[in-house]
Order: sequence, then C-alpha cells, then structure tokens
Amino acid sequence: MLHSQLIAPRRCSMFGSVFRMLVKPGAKQQVMRLMDDEMKLRTIPGFHAAYVFDTGGDELWGVAVFQNEKAYRDNASDPVQEEWYRKLRSLLQADPEWHDGSIQAWHPEDVIVKV
Repeated sequence: MLHSQLIAPRRCSMFGSVFRMLVKPGAKQQVMRLMDDEMKLRTIPGFHAAYVFDTGGDELWGVAVFQNEKAYRDNASDPVQEEWYRKLRSLLQADPEWHDGSIQAWHPEDVIVKV
C-alpha cells in the first residue's frame, strides 16, 4: 500500500497587483496577444508571473507577481512599461482598477512516497 506525506510547505514573500479590466467589446483576444508579446519581447527584472482570469463578458482580472516591491515599482516607472500600458489602455473601456500589495505564497517542497 502506498502512502504519501507532504513535507511542510515553504512560504515565499513577493509583491504585485491584482487588477480588474473592462475590455472594449471584441478586444479580449487583442489583450491576450498584447500580454503574449510583452512576455516574448521583454525581460522584466524581478518579474515572476502574470495571470489573467476571464470571468465572462467584457471583464478580465489580472495578477502580476514580482520578486519584491522595488522590482514592481522599478517596472512601473520604466518608459517601456508605460508604452506597453498605453497599448493595453487603448483596448479597455476605462483605467484598470489596481490593488497593489504584498503576496504570500505557499509551495510544497517535495512529496515523500512510503511503501
């Protein structure tokens, strides 16, 4: 009989933003392509991940995760980021609703399998 036991998870501290976007009708795929292009064409120091949740209709929720607040703020003040944001904003009905803050995440270390 196999039993598995999870080793205590490790906790990481990061910084980022959760943001709500109202996309112009028919522009969701353009937003996704813009996100794809940003990830392919640019290395962003301290950037860990971005997630987009499609909740239906014209609404998208995003999460941007950075190593720490300094990396997040440095990116926010980068002129290249401002240019990218202007492209994103042109696809939205209004400015995104931003919620910046510290992020705590728990990741399992390993799984031990006992026989």
